[in-house]
Amino acid sequence: MESSTAVVVLIGLMAMIGFSACTQTQQTGEEMEWLGAWSTAQQLVEPRNMPPEPGLSGNTIRQVIQVNMGGDTLRLSLSNAFGTKPVAIHSVHVAQSTDSSAIDAGTDLALSFDGESSVTIQPGERVFSEPFSFDLEALSRLSITMHVDSVSSDLTGHPGSRTTSYIVNGDAVSAENMPNAAQTNHWYLIDAIDVKAPEHFAAVAVLGNSITDGRGSGTNKQNRWPDELAKRLQANDSTDHISVLNQGIGGNCVLKACLGPAAVDRFERDVLDQPGVEWLIILEGINDIGGVRSEEHADQVVSDLKAAYKEMVEKAHQEDIKVYGATLMPFGESFYDRPESERARQEVNDWIRNSGVFDAVIDLDKALGDPENPTQLLPKGDTGDHLHPNETGHRLIAEAIDLSLFLEEE
Repeated sequence: MESSTAVVVLIGLMAMIGFSACTQTQQTGEEMEWLGAWSTAQQLVEPRNMPPEPGLSGNTIRQVIQVNMGGDTLRLSLSNAFGTKPVAIHSVHVAQSTDSSAIDAGTDLALSFDGESSVTIQPGERVFSEPFSFDLEALSRLSITMHVDSVSSDLTGHPGSRTTSYIVNGDAVSAENMPNAAQTNHWYLIDAIDVKAPEHFAAVAVLGNSITDGRGSGTNKQNRWPDELAKRLQANDSTDHISVLNQGIGGNCVLKACLGPAAVDRFERDVLDQPGVEWLIILEGINDIGGVRSEEHADQVVSDLKAAYKEMVEKAHQEDIKVYGATLMPFGESFYDRPESERARQEVNDWIRNSGVFDAVIDLDKALGDPENPTQLLPKGDTGDHLHPNETGHRLIAEAIDLSLFLEEE
């Protein structure tokens, strides 16, 4: 009799829990959907940016990221987009990053891929881990540690990490610290972290070049301008449901392959395929303009940039993504400073401001320009190369973005 009573009570409790969860879903009226919490644009790693000795094959690499959105159900994606041979990974762990290579060992978690701890990524492909439970806070740092069996000589990664990675011999995926690791400021193979979030949560993707990628920001400081924008969004109760996805590649061009694929060629993978994107900021074109070598060439580049911007906006609009055009910042006295390049920059900026193609304009030319010398960067925001913003400049870019651009229309 006591056993039967216990069963009845247990069934009742289970029913109440189920009812409570159902009621909560009904009250919010929202389903949970995947949302990008962190991502980085992939490219073929150049020879000078390959992993240092001892290399990846047969060894362990620990990489640190800072996410812009929290959650308790996550998935990791890994990429072999530019490899010509399969990448074989023996195991992957995640943990809270505490300092440098150190992790909170109590949070160390092994990931699975289709029920297995190992995974092989075919050339041109990416893979997702199985969803896993993890207490991830917004703006926190996550350590991703992989014991790699073998990699393609054509390695996929993101050289402009501005964050230190750690490589040690053999299998050390659960090591609490890696004091003797080889260090390199590049990411390899890691592609994105997504979280399950209520459907009203959303992301803003940022398509750009070295300025967006963080040139001039501090190594391991996570203060690129998209990071600074994420901090502003998280600090505001009206926008703390919005994540920022940095899709910048240093040396990138809009119209052709410079460093990394042309923006028009990577647009689907780096913007449209990112989960939860509702807004896009385009700050790119300065490298195309910097390559101008004649008045005739300037005219062609201006015309082609306009067409490329329109094409990207149209593709984004088909996915109900609003697109904000950022004007190109001054480069006076830099290695790009030529009369025909400056004319092209002015014409492109005038078109961004006045064409009506974009849903809104973020006037970074005005925000970062020196009022006394408008063709030059504001001195306090200049790294000294007169092209890239310094840490102050990155903060000024983020502060120039009106957060109301990301509020739902009444």
